[in-house]
Formats: sequence, structure tokens, C-alpha cells
Amino acid sequence: MIKRSLLFLAASLILSTSIASLGWGPGGHMMVAAIAFKRLNPTAKAHAAKLLAIPINPSDVTKACPDFVNTGHWADDVRPKLGFEFAPNLHFIDFPFSADTTPVPTDLPEAHNIVMALEHYVNVLKTSFDTNEQAEALRFVIHFVGDIHQPLHCATRVDSAHPKGDQGGNLFQIKIGTQTVKLHSYWDGGLDTFPKGGPAPTFTPPALATIAPAVTAALAGHPDTDPDLKLDDPFNYMAWAKESEQFARDATYKDIAPGGTPSAEYKTRGVEVVRKRVAFGGYRLAALLNAIWPEQH
Repeated sequence: MIKRSLLFLAASLILSTSIASLGWGPGGHMMVAAIAFKRLNPTAKAHAAKLLAIPINPSDVTKACPDFVNTGHWADDVRPKLGFEFAPNLHFIDFPFSADTTPVPTDLPEAHNIVMALEHYVNVLKTSFDTNEQAEALRFVIHFVGDIHQPLHCATRVDSAHPKGDQGGNLFQIKIGTQTVKLHSYWDGGLDTFPKGGPAPTFTPPALATIAPAVTAALAGHPDTDPDLKLDDPFNYMAWAKESEQFARDATYKDIAPGGTPSAEYKTRGVEVVRKRVAFGGYRLAALLNAIWPEQH
């Protein structure tokens, strides 16, 4: 299993990561998975169903994510579990950029990152004969394809106050009404437009019935014929990450200052970005799994 693979080396890095970076909230991840599921070919759909039916550890989390759509948030749900200490750094890749004259860190992005993780887990799906290992790999792949399309999972803002970066907006506080929230969290929830789950400490996912309308909104104006998708190149994870980095620079961090309140224009632009990124994530996840398990003729 993955705990004994090279990715276990990432555990030593977690000790230095004080703030974990979650990707899309469960609603966003379920949207990505729902978009992908409808586009799977019959062979890929059958392989996915077989692997997702395997009751891998941790059994309680896996039991609560029995279908393809709910599997979208499995990798976040297992993060606090014993044996998954290696996983948090694998959800993101921090490309640093400077907002002032502060030099960017030379040790970012770290070697253990989401691009490396996708390469590893896709290889497991392609080559492993261990169905338990494949079942875990599939659950990570479904989640990480969503994560890599979240702009703040692929950028970290450097300034004089944060010379090592703001951890993908986790150290960038903004005002939403009377509340102070992390910029990262605001974008995880689609700028308050994605289906919402239950509050802390349970963080239950949103109901499946809320996902379809959100998917319809995300796909509007974002067809799978968009040439920027490059669906004929389904293994180019680095290109997806660099896209997200650019969106972070051009939209997420633009026209907002630490401690500020997002303007109406900022939110309108941001909602368009998150819907496009969720749509692209879903389309690309389907293309990736269809390439791993091509349709049998």
C-alpha cells in the first residue's frame, strides 16, 4: 500500500506545515466528480465501480463515501486518520510569486506535491495488480484532479510579512460581512456559491440532490469543446497546475488586500473562475480515467 511507497517520505515534511490546505470544499469536489462520472466510458465506469466497492481502510471513511461522487471528498476525510500523515503536502504545489520586492523562496515548490502525487497514483492504476492499492489510488486521483484546479492550490503569495509565502491564501485574511475568513477558505467554497455541508466539527458533505443544480451552473458557458482543455493530453498535470497558478495571480489575489472585503466585481469574476475550474476538472478527470481504461470494442 501507499504507506510503504516512496510517498511515505512526505511524512517528514508535514511537521513543518502548520496550516493544512484543503482543496475545494466537499461540495466542489462532488461537483468535479459528478461532471466526470457522466463522461466515463463503460469500461472506465465498470473499473471505477469495482474499485470503489472495495472496503479499504479507514473503513468508516470509505463506508461514508460509497459512490463516485461522494468519493470526491474522501482524501480530505482521511487526512486526520492514523496512517495518512504523508498525505497533506500531496494536495497542492506552491509556485511562489512576490507581491512586493521580497525575494521568492528558492525551496518552493516542494518535491512532494500534487503533480508528483498524480503521477504516482495514476501509475498505480495503470500497473498495479493489488486491487486494494488501486482502490486507494483511484480515490486519491479523483480528489487530486479537483484540487489541482483550485487556483490557491498552485500558488503562494510572498511579501514582506510572509517571506515564505502565505500558504496558498491560508495566511491571507479577508472580511466577509462581520466575519474574518481565510482567502483560501473563501475560494474553497466557490466564493459562497458551492453547495454547503454541515458545520464543524463534523463537516458533513452536502446532499447529493444539491450537486446537480450546481453542476448545471458550473457547466454553463464552459463546454467540453473548449480548446484550452486539451483533452487529448490527459496526463499533463503540470500544465493544469500552471493554469491554476495564473488564475491565482490574475483573479484570486487581484484587487483584494489583506484584511479587505471582496467587491462585487471581485466576486463576479471569482465565481466565473471557480465554475470554469470545476468544469475543467470534471472534464479532465473523465478524460484521464478514460485514457487509463479505454473502451473495449
